[in-house]
This record gives sequence, C-alpha cells and structure tokens, in this order.
Amino acid sequence: MKIIILGAGQVGGTLAENLVGEMNEITVVDTNMEKLRLLQDRFDLQVIHGYGAHPDILKKAGAEDADMLVAVTSSDEVNIVACQVAYSIFHTPLKIARIRSNQYLKYRDQLFRREDMPVDHFIAPETLVTDYIRRLIDYPGALQVVEFAQGKVSLVGLRAYYGGMLVGHALSTLKVHMPNIDARVAAIYRRGTSIKPLGTTVIEADDEVFFVAATKHIRVVMSELQKLESSYRRIMIAGGGNVGYGLARALENNYSVKLIERSKERAEFLSGMLDNTLVYVGDISDPELLEEENIEQIDVFIAVTNDDEANIMSAMLAKRMGAQKTIVLIKRGAYVDLLQGGEVDIAVSPQQATISALLTHIRRGDIVNVHSLRRGAAEAIEAIAHGDETTSKVVGRAIGDIKLPPGATIGAIVRGDEVIIAHDHIPIQTDDHIILFLVDKKHISEVEKLFQVSAIFI
Repeated sequence: MKIIILGAGQVGGTLAENLVGEMNEITVVDTNMEKLRLLQDRFDLQVIHGYGAHPDILKKAGAEDADMLVAVTSSDEVNIVACQVAYSIFHTPLKIARIRSNQYLKYRDQLFRREDMPVDHFIAPETLVTDYIRRLIDYPGALQVVEFAQGKVSLVGLRAYYGGMLVGHALSTLKVHMPNIDARVAAIYRRGTSIKPLGTTVIEADDEVFFVAATKHIRVVMSELQKLESSYRRIMIAGGGNVGYGLARALENNYSVKLIERSKERAEFLSGMLDNTLVYVGDISDPELLEEENIEQIDVFIAVTNDDEANIMSAMLAKRMGAQKTIVLIKRGAYVDLLQGGEVDIAVSPQQATISALLTHIRRGDIVNVHSLRRGAAEAIEAIAHGDETTSKVVGRAIGDIKLPPGATIGAIVRGDEVIIAHDHIPIQTDDHIILFLVDKKHISEVEKLFQVSAIFI
C-alpha cells in the first residue's frame, strides 16, 4: 500500500514506524528537515520537505497514485485542506485527518462530508485519551482496557499480584475458580518477555497478563489475578487543558472531582463549564496546595498537562503525600517504560491511543478495530470473517485448525449479540467478529491475508 503521511512529529513518526515494516511504501512530508532526516536515518521510507497542503508538494510525494493520505500535522486547518487537495486534484481514495479543535468536532456531521470537506475519517486525540483514561477509572487495577464489538468484549492488561487467587496456579484452574464465567488469557509477559499461555502455565506474581472476556465479567476475572481494588471515589486532575476538561466532564457526575489549573483565566472558564467539579488555581507541584486539598484522601491523581516533566514530578509528589494511585500523560515514549509501575502507576501515551485509531482505518482484510498494546510492540485486532468455506481461510474451520502466525491468539468470537470465548473445537461462521491478540505486530500482514476472501468470492 502506498501511504503519504503529513507530519513528522510524534504521531506521524510513530505511525511511520508502525507501518514501514509491513510491505508498505511510506512517504513522510514535513516542513522540518531535521525531523525528516531522523526518520530517514532510522527507517526505509521517503521524505519530502515542504508544506503538506500544497498541491505541488503532494504531487512530489506521489499523491497521483497513493492509496491513502494521513494528515497528522499540528494544524487542523492544514490537515483538512490537505485532504481537500488530495480529493479534488489527485482523487486519493482514503483520506484521514487528525482534528483537535472542538469547534470542528462539534459540527463534524455537517462538515466532514464528501461534498463539503472530504475527510473520510478523523482522529481526535484528546477524545481518545479521555476515553482511554475513563476506562482505567472504571476498572481499578487495570493497566490497559480496550473494547471490541461495540463494547461487548474487552481485553484487559493487568499485573498479577500476591493475593490473587490464580497466582501460583496453572491457567487450567481458571475454570475451576469461575465455573460460570468463561475467559481466555491471550498473552503473558514475564520480565518483559512474552510467554505462550498454555493450560499448564503457572501465573507468577508481577506477570503482565492480558485476558479476554465479555465486558460484564471483567471485574470478576480481574479478582482472580490480583486482589480486587475498591472502586475509586475521589479524583484529582492536574491540568485543565482539553484532556483535563474532557475527563472532568466525563467523571464529575459519578465521582468527587477536583481539578487544578495554573491559569486563572482558564480556571474561571472551566468553573463555568463544569457542574460538579471543584476547580482550583495553582501549581500542580505545590505541596502546600496538595496538602490543603487533602491529597492523602485522593484515590486517583491524574496529571494531564502538556508538560511531561511537570506531570511526572507532580504525580511522584502526590504519591509520596498519600494519593492511592497515579495516572500520568506522557508524550515521550522512552519515559513510559522507565516510569510505569513505580510512583507512576500507569503511564498513558497519547501517541499510542492515536496510532490505534489510525491503524483501524489502515489495516486490510476487513479488520475493523485495532488497539496498539505494550507501547506498539503488540496489537489486539477485531476482524470480520467473510466468504464461505471455499473462499475463506477461516470460515467453517475450527479455531484449532486455523493456521495462525507465531504469537497470535484468538481470544473470542462475537456472533450477533453472543460472546463466545475461543476454544479449539469452536468453528468460525460467516460474519463472526474475531478478537485476536498479536504478540509481535510484524506478523500483521499474515493476519490480514487470513481474513481476505479469494477473488472468486462475490
């Protein structure tokens, strides 16, 4: 596939890294030559120096025969205009734009139509991050929660702790502990290394475990792997930008929420927009302010300013002063691995949340949902089985007979409204939604081919 990426920043660079090893022809366009050189030195791709919305630059990037344009520059307007130019002049089949301003998102149904602004899909990073953190709040103790099939199935990543009933026991005992609930362990990471989950595999403390279950059963399964944490009640949000504001709005009706914002003008605006959130003006790293607002009673401290260092330092301070949990927004990927699991309980990468949404629109073989996991090394995928027994490699075949690539696991099937946890004897039917976990995303092209029907299928 020939893909043009506009923007060599963190999102554009991470997207290029995700796609470049998958037999794609990638061209990255940016006005910053230094960023382009860094990408070209690391990956096998082409770079074009210039303004991404200009027709001549797009032509130079190969827009005349490109399959897709992904506009992820820092400017909403450049991204939108680039999609318009790609449509009007080059007839590019698929156009994706990153849109951050709520003013555009508010009127998205009227704006982003082929006859008006021909953006086929838009990605709203702040909304994605807000939804991501909200799921973590809903499931205390989870490191990552992703949903499939319109929320019917969830894949949850968590750390196994002493006190969990399954720690020290083989996976085969999971059914003994939960005779009326079905779940499937899709992957286990022990000291950073992937371990294939078998019935005889014994869960150890500190294992990072990913499991698949019907969403309504998630908390019960979590209790098997770690001592179930109490539901959160008191939440403090550090930073009143788009993410902080969105989080407060999403949480304030069900939780006791406090929000700290440095700018007095912004704090006044937030106070007027939020109904049940207490808004304070101050420095999120000020111990006196945290003490005054009873930080020791806070269940979750969430730092979501635009400054990685401020987020990290304020979370460390909050944890030492008594906050039960800390969630930190971190843009630099290198920081995520260094910090998560210490005084920073969960590090959230906005790039990975955005990449997951982008990959959903890029993957082939009727893959309808993609979530990037473990900082991009792994993927969870929802694919639809089309065709019949003669035209499909999966339809009519039992799960145990399907030749999956190394490290791939089928976790669940959604058939209509029914959630079926995967077992080897279960056959795949036409229109089934298949939930897969892929330990190493380098095998993604094999998964795509698996769900492509043959040419004779009509």
